[in-house]
Amino acid sequence: MSMNVMVLGAGITGVTTAWFLHQAGFHVSVIERQEDAAQETSFANGGQISVSHPEPWANPSAPLVALRWIGRAGAPLKLHPRLDTKQWQWMASFLRECLPWRSRRNTAAIAALAVHSLAELRRLRDDAGITYSYDARGRGILHLFFDAVPFARAKGRIGELAAFGIELRPCTATQCAEIEPALAASVPHLAGGLYAPNDESGDAMRFSQALAKVLAADGVRFHYGTHIERLRAADALRITGIDVCHAGGRETLSADAVVICLGSHGQQLLRPLGERLPIYPLKGYSITAPVRDNTRAPQVSLTDESRRIVCSRLGERLRIAGMAELGGYDLEIDPARIAAMLEWAETRLPGTLNRERAVPWAGLRPATPGGLPIIGRGQHHENLWLNTGHGPLGWTLACGSASALAALMSGEKPPVEFPFRFGGV
Repeated sequence: MSMNVMVLGAGITGVTTAWFLHQAGFHVSVIERQEDAAQETSFANGGQISVSHPEPWANPSAPLVALRWIGRAGAPLKLHPRLDTKQWQWMASFLRECLPWRSRRNTAAIAALAVHSLAELRRLRDDAGITYSYDARGRGILHLFFDAVPFARAKGRIGELAAFGIELRPCTATQCAEIEPALAASVPHLAGGLYAPNDESGDAMRFSQALAKVLAADGVRFHYGTHIERLRAADALRITGIDVCHAGGRETLSADAVVICLGSHGQQLLRPLGERLPIYPLKGYSITAPVRDNTRAPQVSLTDESRRIVCSRLGERLRIAGMAELGGYDLEIDPARIAAMLEWAETRLPGTLNRERAVPWAGLRPATPGGLPIIGRGQHHENLWLNTGHGPLGWTLACGSASALAALMSGEKPPVEFPFRFGGV
């Protein structure tokens, strides 16, 4: 008799977790408070599957870079100090993870998981038959540098990443424009670029919804419009029920195991049970706009390393995303941040998008101090499992994280070197 597993959350992480658990023979259900999959953090992210950029925000250069950004309207990272102990604890842990040896360790773990995840993504979409459902594009990612010093430093990563099977090619400004002709106007300003030909892009929301439909047709039950109120634990070892509220009223759902895929909100649910997750929300922004001139619009996904802005072609749309704000759970859209991304688009890709029809968005990335997602068993409850904390790399790491968790829950060792959690029970 197969184990009944309840996955909490139907973003990109939750839906891929449901897929790999279902493939492994578990009986799976999913609880989601929205009326469809991927309506929050996965709704309008940057669209990149960026295996070539495993270095976390917490790296040795981060503190000085962040200080230079203070007071700049278009700064990639903004801090909104709050009377919030968790915020300050998270920042202290972030600074510790910036130590060189810790940053190298975290980068290696993310790189290994990212390579595994891309392979799992390609296998999943073929098996599920959703290759053409989410504006997938396999033209690679071109990392752009507008300053010679960071470009020279970045080229030093080529050999390190090659050890993980990640290909990066250094490019002159002219070569960048040959790879992506839409960059012609930027050539005089470019110091160079790094091209990752094996990276991909696509719409994470459309992917999640397409996969959820395949799963639902194959017997996985999705409880949409269902709010999770609390987890019940009759003793210190097991979760015994999930109290939920939906249009039909309140009820308690049960399962043999529970998997937390709730992004920035999972820690609030787990705190009463004594489970602590080192996650804090990082607000990010995006704009999605129709392509105005197809002859000028990019075909290759782009990353401006100086501004931490990414651009992905999603069919006849352009998605421009970036920024990070450390300031709690506020989802209000700052017009200045949207204006900065529109200005970037007009400067780097003039005439490509219809800015009058640009749709702004903000979402909360569930970030851990060192950038490593939390994958494995809970600390105090034997039937509690975690797959959360992916920060800005949720789309990149989703399939690898989910397949690894399914292996762990099946009593197997995942085929990737990563600091998985094995719990304390």
